[in-house]
Amino acid sequence: MTDRWTRAEERFRQREADRRYRRNDQAWEDYDDDTNVIPRYTDEGPDEPLPAERSRRAAPQRAEHGEPRRGRASSAERGEGAPPRRSRGDGLGGGRAGGGPARSGRPRTQRGGSRGEERRSERQRSAPSRGRRSRAASRKAAERKKRRRYLWLIGAMFVVLFVGAAVFAGLKLAKMFGAPEDFAGPAGPLVVVQVHPGDTSNQIADAMLQKGVVASSQAFFQAAVRNTNMNAVQPGYYAIPSHSPAAQAVTALLGKDSRVGNLVVSEGRQLHDQQDVNTGSRKDGIYRKIADASCVGTGPNKKCIAYDQLDAAGSGADLAALGVPSWAEQRVRDVPDRSRQLEGLIAAGTWDFDPSGTPQQILQQLVSASARSYESTGLLQSGGETKLNPYQALIAASLVEREALPQDMGKVARVIVNRLEVNQPLQFDSTVNYALDRTEVATTDTDRAKRTPWNTYAMPGLPATPISAPSLNALRAVENPEPGTWLYFVTIDKQGTTLFTESYSEHLRNIEKARQSGILDSGR
Repeated sequence: MTDRWTRAEERFRQREADRRYRRNDQAWEDYDDDTNVIPRYTDEGPDEPLPAERSRRAAPQRAEHGEPRRGRASSAERGEGAPPRRSRGDGLGGGRAGGGPARSGRPRTQRGGSRGEERRSERQRSAPSRGRRSRAASRKAAERKKRRRYLWLIGAMFVVLFVGAAVFAGLKLAKMFGAPEDFAGPAGPLVVVQVHPGDTSNQIADAMLQKGVVASSQAFFQAAVRNTNMNAVQPGYYAIPSHSPAAQAVTALLGKDSRVGNLVVSEGRQLHDQQDVNTGSRKDGIYRKIADASCVGTGPNKKCIAYDQLDAAGSGADLAALGVPSWAEQRVRDVPDRSRQLEGLIAAGTWDFDPSGTPQQILQQLVSASARSYESTGLLQSGGETKLNPYQALIAASLVEREALPQDMGKVARVIVNRLEVNQPLQFDSTVNYALDRTEVATTDTDRAKRTPWNTYAMPGLPATPISAPSLNALRAVENPEPGTWLYFVTIDKQGTTLFTESYSEHLRNIEKARQSGILDSGR
């Protein structure tokens, strides 16, 4: 009976331990841990027998093998004549004498079983705590490993940055204190280098390096600062030998023959060449001037843009490629002679162009720069009083340039405006000469009677195009003509004295004065 109660108590304690410390496998499957360590679980499995159960299972096995049973002995073990065990109802003496050994063995078995059960219960209670501690320790170990990895990465980055900075600083110091790279010579073919307005020696050195003139900008800069004549370098284009030692490149830049693409257009000059009737000499046109300024090199290596190439390019139909401004485009498109369509669009003045470009590129550069120059006078905003659009004002300015001295430009501009208002022909000899190959101040009756798109004797209004390159002063005179009522003027001597009047009879008397001075004599 006592053994039955003991086993029942053990089973009860086992069920309580299983209920209190049950392992939830589903919860473990859903558990999301950032470590890769599976914690050690120390609970005993439900199929593993308890120590007391193992002892009971082992007893029959020991009996089979002849091993003595532990605990109470069977009747056979006690011997044939052994008296039976007394019950609690027996006498005190008999009970103590006969049942002593059995009673003394039973409490020992109970105490041993209780201690085993306590140890199992203690292990069962401590198992979940040990599992939790194991998982926490695994997470901490993984975190420490991750931190150590990050620290190594950060340290490696700092080492790379430090080494890179040290190498960069070393290269800088080597360049600073060492001799800059330079060509040893001999020099190569000529290249064109541009010096912009306001360029410093450093900027010129960079341009030289980009064009392959010098091996390093530092070498050119050091050579330039040692030459005091560098301050005299003007903006423009220069032909410098490529692959030159820095000192030689500076010397070539300062040479008097190094500048190329420098063009001077005088006031009143026309695009094409003309021949003077009296002297027979050729008066170079703007195309001829451009061709001469485009030459690069000397001797057999000299290269130039030809006059005919410029004339052909200036006759092209792509006006945008030629730099024609929008305010002149339609009138230029309607010009009756394509070879004269750029007349007046290259202004008088000093210009720089890149001689290494094509003829079309050179003309585009000059026409665009001239348009900006014209517009700077307020050309696009003028015309309120004169009723002239920008291209008409340019035509009128070219007439003023060819007909008047600077001090008379405002008056001649007023004569033009006054005659246009009353639809009176301008009758300027300069418009007759424009269409002639051989020109002079005086004109013949035959020349004046010849009808051309430019002859203002044969038609009223302005010529089809400008007849020359006007100066900005002539353009300003047209934009703001001098107040007056003049309708006639004539130059009466070779010094340029000009008389103005609104009376035609007085104008005829002034013409007679001009004839007497010989200025109107024709050489034809």
